[in-house]
Amino acid sequence: MQRFRSLLGELGFAESDHELPSSTKRFPDGAQYRVEIPSVEGPEVLDAVLAEATAREVPVHRVSQGSGGMLLTTAELKRMAETAAAARTEVSLFARPLAGWSTGAAALAAGAGALAAQARGTEQLVHNLADIARSADAGIRSVLITDLGTLELAAACRDRGLLPPNLQFKISVQMGLSNPVSIRLAQRAGADTYNVPTDLSLGQLAAVRAAVDLPLDIYLEAPDDQGGFVRHFEIAEIVRVAAPVYLKFGLRNSPNIYPSGSHLTDVAIRLARERVRRAEIGLSLLAELMPDAVMSQLGADGIALPEPLNQGAAR
Repeated sequence: MQRFRSLLGELGFAESDHELPSSTKRFPDGAQYRVEIPSVEGPEVLDAVLAEATAREVPVHRVSQGSGGMLLTTAELKRMAETAAAARTEVSLFARPLAGWSTGAAALAAGAGALAAQARGTEQLVHNLADIARSADAGIRSVLITDLGTLELAAACRDRGLLPPNLQFKISVQMGLSNPVSIRLAQRAGADTYNVPTDLSLGQLAAVRAAVDLPLDIYLEAPDDQGGFVRHFEIAEIVRVAAPVYLKFGLRNSPNIYPSGSHLTDVAIRLARERVRRAEIGLSLLAELMPDAVMSQLGADGIALPEPLNQGAAR
């Protein structure tokens, strides 16, 4: 096996998952970590997150969402962009629809796994791009992508001026790429940040970090349908070996609310507030275990802040 390990080394990858070197890579502002709150499904939920974050003194650098820009009205998209821009917080909206919401039966079959997270056929690729463009037109500058083909096409659109040049592509955990070689392919295809699978060990995270420069989005607490892992006591080591990282505070023992809407607003708000509370717990532990860890300021370089239309952000 050594010849294959040597080949990995020649190609710029770690030769095993057994080493835990400290990462020397950083965000553009020199920081090691930022905070992300997921499942912020609309403007009311965003308001609740920001209010809870202020009350608990938890910096929130990014919020993300799973229902897709397609299920927000134009007014809701614009309101989220305006609110987040004022708070110096990034908003990342999912690119939908995908196979799991389509009429194809294979994505719903037992054992289908990640098939539900893929764009099904050419039409869904086009639909994904249209959804991304609609969010961008409302001033959003970060979108969540889970399909590799959508990523490559969206990057081509960005290069050709069909999408804003400062639009960032945050890769969803549902893409599922789980090794350094595959994740480097996503980086080459245009990914700006990558949400790794929730169960990667510290050694596996270190090997991914050695392979790519882009920030890694890492669940400190994962929702049940992503494993339900609670990794708060690993927070300092995750920052040490995987920086730059977005520390992502999901919530175990919570319902899947995708697709969300006004019928679930109250539930979504309560879940979001608890995620901020979990972030307060995690960040307190990080301060104790790694007091010299460097966090970005809100609105720091590299954060894809929305550009509301009333600030001249129309494409």
